[in-house]
Amino acid sequence: MKIPRALTGMTTLCVAVALLAGCSRSPRVAFYTLNAAATAGAAAPAIDSVAIGPITIPEVLDQPLLVVRTAANRVDILEIHRWAAPLRSEIPRIIAEDLTILLKPARVSTYPQNAGMDADYRILVDIQRFEMTAGEMVALDALWSVRRTGGDAQKKTGRTVVNEPAGAAGYDALVAAQSRALAAVSRDLAQALRAEAAAPR
Repeated sequence: MKIPRALTGMTTLCVAVALLAGCSRSPRVAFYTLNAAATAGAAAPAIDSVAIGPITIPEVLDQPLLVVRTAANRVDILEIHRWAAPLRSEIPRIIAEDLTILLKPARVSTYPQNAGMDADYRILVDIQRFEMTAGEMVALDALWSVRRTGGDAQKKTGRTVVNEPAGAAGYDALVAAQSRALAAVSRDLAQALRAEAAAPR
């Protein structure tokens, strides 16, 4: 039994259109945000206000796509895994949220918000390294300084190095590990702020 040529051609056309439609559909993009991961600490000397920033990050991270290290000299930049907001603004926001928990009831703001213009303390952070290794961990290396504003107050400097295990597979786990790593930085900053607040003026 012969199949009419017109029917065969129409079937081929339908299959081709279906394949093209399937191929043209873009993968769904996943968007990620950091979250505050600090827990309330011990009572601290009175700290009224703190301003965070500016904060610097490595250029390779200053982009909307997640960057994952896959070898000593190689990283993957993931097209369909993206930050919902730039890291250069997400990091100070999260540190501010962590410090709000750790130093309650202090008022903590991020640079250059007007709320921080007259803050009692200013914090600067230079993120040297903030790497995700797929299925393994997050490595963070941050230099920071805490300075009481006004007069000729000396600044206190420090460094926080963290290797935070991912704890599970997937990019959600890596982003959560990044939040925990930033909480470690925030704890060091809170300790430095408490020491500064307790020091005689």
